[in-house]
Amino acid sequence: MAAEAGPVPAGRGGRRDGLWLLVTWIVLSIIGCLLVALVWGPHIPPGDMSNTAASQQVDITVLATIATPVVIGVLLYFGWALAFWRQKPGDETDAAPIHGNTRIQALWITVTSVIVLALAVYGTVEPAASDTSWSPGTNNILQVQVIGQQWAWTYRYPQFGGFETTDLLLPLNTPVRFNVTSLDVIHSFWAYQLGVKADANPGVNNVAFTVPKQAGQFVVRCAELCGIWHGAMFNYGQVVPVSAFMTWAHATEIQLAAVTRILPPYALTYDPTVLANVGKVNQELGLTSAGGGYYNPADPEQP
Repeated sequence: MAAEAGPVPAGRGGRRDGLWLLVTWIVLSIIGCLLVALVWGPHIPPGDMSNTAASQQVDITVLATIATPVVIGVLLYFGWALAFWRQKPGDETDAAPIHGNTRIQALWITVTSVIVLALAVYGTVEPAASDTSWSPGTNNILQVQVIGQQWAWTYRYPQFGGFETTDLLLPLNTPVRFNVTSLDVIHSFWAYQLGVKADANPGVNNVAFTVPKQAGQFVVRCAELCGIWHGAMFNYGQVVPVSAFMTWAHATEIQLAAVTRILPPYALTYDPTVLANVGKVNQELGLTSAGGGYYNPADPEQP
C-alpha cells in the first residue's frame, strides 16, 4: 500500500501563493509609495504657491501614499487570480469551501483601525502646525473683499480707501484675509493656485485666509453654476513683491478716488436692492469693468 502523501503546499506545482503574494505586494508597495511621495507628490495640484495650497498638496500626497499599497494589493490579487487561479477548461469541480479566518479578520480590523486613528490625529495636528503668521482680530493682515456678480469678480481694498477694481494683486509673504460675498446669486470664489475656495453668498460674508509664498499669476474662477455666462466668469490675480503691491495700491486708490466716493460705503455684505443707481452713475462716467467700475446686477446694460 502506498504511503500517504503529505500536505500539498498552496498553489500548483508546490508554489506557495500566499508567501509570493505577500513578498510581491511588499516590494511593489515600497516602490509605489516612494514614487508617489517623492516623484508625483511635488507635482500634485494645487501646488505650493501659498501656505494653503502647500498644505493641501501635502495632505493629498499623504492620502495618495497611504492608498497606494491598497490599490497595489487589490490589483495584484486580481491579476494573480486571473493568472494562476482561474478555472481550467473542462474543470467543473467546486472550489474548497471557505469558513473564515479569524487571524486575517483580526489583522484587517487592527490595521484599518490604526490607519483611521492615525489620519484622525494627523488631521487634528497638521492644521495647527501649518505656517500661519497672522492672528485673527489683529491688523497685521491684508483685507481683500471679493464680490461675485453675474458675471464678474471685483475686489475692494478697505485699507486703501475702499477702492474697487477687477484687478486682484496680493503682496508676497503677507497674510491675506478674503471676505467673500455676492450681489445676486450664489457664486464660488476659487483662486486655484492659492488653494483658496469660498462660496460667495448674497448677504453673507464668507472668510478665507492664505499667505502667498511665490510671486506669479494665479487663476480665479467661479466654481458654482451661476447662470448662462458662468463659464466665462474668471480672471487672473498676481502675487507681487510688497513694494510693488504698495505702489499699485496707492496709485489705484488715487486713480479711482472719484469712483470710490460714489460707491456704497465699504461693508462686509451688500443688498442689491439698494444699489439700483450705481450702475447708471458708472455708465454716465464712462466706466468699464477694466476701470474698476461697480457692477449692478439689476442693470441689463452692464457687461
